[in-house]
Amino acid sequence: MTLTSEEVAWDVDGIAVRGTLTRPLGTGPHPGIVFVAGSGPTDRDWCSPLLSGTNCSGRLLAEGLTREGFMTLRYDKRAAGPHAQENVPRLVGRISMQSHLDELRGAVDILCSDGDLDPARLFVLTSSEGAIHALHYQLQATDRRFAGLVLTGAPGRSIGQVARSQLLAQTANLEGGDLLMNEYDAAIAAFMAGEPVTPDPSLPEGMRVLLLSLTSPVNLPFSRELWSSDPAALLAKVVEPVLVVIGKKDIQADWQADGGALEHAAARGGNVTFAYPSDADHVLKHEEKPRDALVAADVGARYNSEGRRLDPEAFGVIVDWLTGQARQ
Repeated sequence: MTLTSEEVAWDVDGIAVRGTLTRPLGTGPHPGIVFVAGSGPTDRDWCSPLLSGTNCSGRLLAEGLTREGFMTLRYDKRAAGPHAQENVPRLVGRISMQSHLDELRGAVDILCSDGDLDPARLFVLTSSEGAIHALHYQLQATDRRFAGLVLTGAPGRSIGQVARSQLLAQTANLEGGDLLMNEYDAAIAAFMAGEPVTPDPSLPEGMRVLLLSLTSPVNLPFSRELWSSDPAALLAKVVEPVLVVIGKKDIQADWQADGGALEHAAARGGNVTFAYPSDADHVLKHEEKPRDALVAADVGARYNSEGRRLDPEAFGVIVDWLTGQARQ
């Protein structure tokens, strides 16, 4: 099945949110999917200026799912994409959980206003941090709720816990690693208390950059809200069907630690399906190397490399689940 695509836009607090709507050929109504990207400056295609390459999984997934009969809408957060540089100065102090929710609500409104969409078959597909925003939306929406949620690379612990576990692994073999983590923990405690944070020059560069980004005025109050947000607690409150997909080659979300936390939350009564594709990485690309041979910097640099493809097991699980839900 072929597809068509068009550019769309909507306004949030006087700043345009821009996206791409894809639709299958043929008359509707079609089921639809809103995409929610991951953290930082990740754009609608799940590309990032922090990573090289344009072979990005958001676009691949959207086009693949449109060929399966779904309309899709993916969008740039206002602090991401080609207009980020002009938008960011206007967003200082205004980025929050609520502002992310407003962007997502606008995407839902745009898709639901399209005559080709069946609003009763509206889904969301998220990457990483995007799961938190979709869960918040679902728990607050009184209408235009998602009929189902697909959460990929989803954290099951707070973002603060995930970040700390990654830093702990990186410093484990460094001389004085315990002292470095103690300094990091003290800085985070000050950050959460709303106190100034001045990273010690002795900290590794990656740790200093993280602390500076958290306390940057442009990221507040959002970074403090995000740091303590508990995705598992949110998932436990959702009554609609959910599919959680975490690849076993994902070294950002851990399929055992994060998947286990989400499974524990879902055991309280949620309608949640879990899939752990054997060779999928964080952005659902096929990864041939053994997990214990993967190094974070190298993996991230290859996320969007030309020639890399979506993991067929991961994509198949998503298509089958969404198709089954759309038929109900």
